[in-house]
Amino acid sequence: MNWQELSALLILATASSFTPGPNTTLSTALAANFGLRRAMGFVCAVPVGWSLLLAFCSAGAGALILAVPVLRWGILLAGMAYLLWLAARLANSRQLAQADASRLNVTFGKGVLLQFLNIKAWMLALSIVAAFVAGQADPLQRFLIILPVMVFFAFTSNLAYALVGSLLRQWLAQGQRLLVFNRTMASALALTAAWLLWSAL
Repeated sequence: MNWQELSALLILATASSFTPGPNTTLSTALAANFGLRRAMGFVCAVPVGWSLLLAFCSAGAGALILAVPVLRWGILLAGMAYLLWLAARLANSRQLAQADASRLNVTFGKGVLLQFLNIKAWMLALSIVAAFVAGQADPLQRFLIILPVMVFFAFTSNLAYALVGSLLRQWLAQGQRLLVFNRTMASALALTAAWLLWSAL
């Protein structure tokens, strides 16, 4: 991989990782409601799940799934339903929680699986494979270069958003601020679900 390709990959990784989306919204909301330690499970789940998704797409299975309309729509609708469910749970959270995450129960395993329900993540993974891996003379070597770059960006972007959420935690504890914040985050998740549907049409 030459420096021009690496530069293009870094620009793509930065733009795709640090722009708001379902992962960064959840990282922020979890840290704001439950603290940074509680959010770290999800922050770590994102790069693990995304790595598995990238490997899946690099093996050719991702293109096959997205080429079959019923499977593509199944992934899209399941992802949208999960985001809307999380949004509904988050919108009604009024108090900061400590260990009890029953209202917004996003475990490490669910965080990993969420990457497979995120059509945006699918399209990014397929775009990276098409642009940098498929049809190249050294696909495995390229994959092994791309994987740690994308893992780094997936982790650091979600950690940055979680840090923002944790820094807001005490400020949000006053009055109705947490309710307003949670409803804003819930709206972001709902809008993301709507955007995913619109982009798929």
